[in-house]
Order: sequence, then structure tokens, then C-alpha cells
Amino acid sequence: MNHLYINVILLIISLLIVFRVAKFIFEKTKKRRAMDKLASSDLKYIDKMDGHMFEVFLMALFQKLGYKPKVTQKSRDFGADIILEGKKRIVIQAKRYGLKNRVGLSAVQEIYAAQAYYAAQESWVITNSQFTSGAKKLASACKVKLLSRQELQGFIDKVKPERTAKDIFENEDPAPRNCPNCNSELVVRRSSKTGKRFFGCSTYPTCHHTEKISGS
Repeated sequence: MNHLYINVILLIISLLIVFRVAKFIFEKTKKRRAMDKLASSDLKYIDKMDGHMFEVFLMALFQKLGYKPKVTQKSRDFGADIILEGKKRIVIQAKRYGLKNRVGLSAVQEIYAAQAYYAAQESWVITNSQFTSGAKKLASACKVKLLSRQELQGFIDKVKPERTAKDIFENEDPAPRNCPNCNSELVVRRSSKTGKRFFGCSTYPTCHHTEKISGS
């Protein structure tokens, strides 16, 4: 009788182990498939954009929904990068981050203040990354809408903007910047060998400084 009891216990333990291993493998496979899908989507181009390109792409998204977007002045934007005029006035803060960086509390605080300043009905923070737990809690309390990486891709899939992330990354000029060597303006050039765009100093051949355009 004792042997039977022990065998039953061992069988139950074995089944629990098998169940947990199967569950672990299922979750890993599910996560890997999701990451593979994201890697082959618009996000792989968004990850290479600079902040200006990301704003242009977001405006293309909302234009498809019938909104009239405009970019705010960078020197005095009061926390908003984009203002949407349409059925509602919506203020957006765009955060094109590296994947290891999470968007924190300050972004939610700034866009919530911008909503009041611009008399908007809604405020959004959109990122290609993730949000901290503190940002999520504050956004929930302030009714600020957050779109993280996966939610952004879902939004793109739903809207299907006319200008794709690939098109904007490959053709939209990034934000102006100056050469760190001579302080002259950097201009966008295209490599005759690879076809990729890059920053080159406008005073070339006096200055030979070049830079990659974000992740290109």
C-alpha cells in the first residue's frame, strides 16, 4: 500500500514537472514569435530613426485617421511634440528611445501639463520602447494614453498609413545638426557604394567628418 502511495505521489510530481516545462517552452516560443514579428515590422525602421523622423511617421499615422497634425516649436513646446486637430484636439509626446531605455514619469507629467496648456481633450505618449511602472501608474491616474512598443505596432497594423516607416527612414531628412569638428552644418549624402545615407560636413573637402544617420 505504501509503495502504491509513493508511486502515485511520484507520478503527480512528474506530471507537474512536465506541465511546467511544457508551459515554459510554450511561453518562450510565443515570446520568440512575437519578437520575430516585431523585428520584421515597421519597428525595425523606427528603431533606426531620429526623433524628427519618428514625429513625421506619427503624423502620417494620424493623417490617415483624418487628423491635421502639426509639430510644435522645439524651444517652447510646453511638453508636446505634436498637436492633432480633428474630432478632438490631442497632444502627443514622441519618445524614440533605445530599447534598453524606458520612458519615465517626466514624460507623463510633461504631456499632462501640455494637455492643459493647449486645451486638448486627450494626451498621449508614444514610444518604440517601454514605460516604467511609475509612468504607467501616473498615466492611469491622469488618464494619459500610453502606447508602448507592441501597442504601437498594433496601432500601425490597424491604421496602415500611406507612408511606411521604411519610406520615412530612407527618404526623410533627419533633424539638422552641426559638425562637431568645425561647427558647420552637416548635410545628408548617399554612399555611391552602399546606397545608404550618411551625414557629411557641408565644408567638404575642407572637413572630412562623417556620421551615421541614427541606426543606418
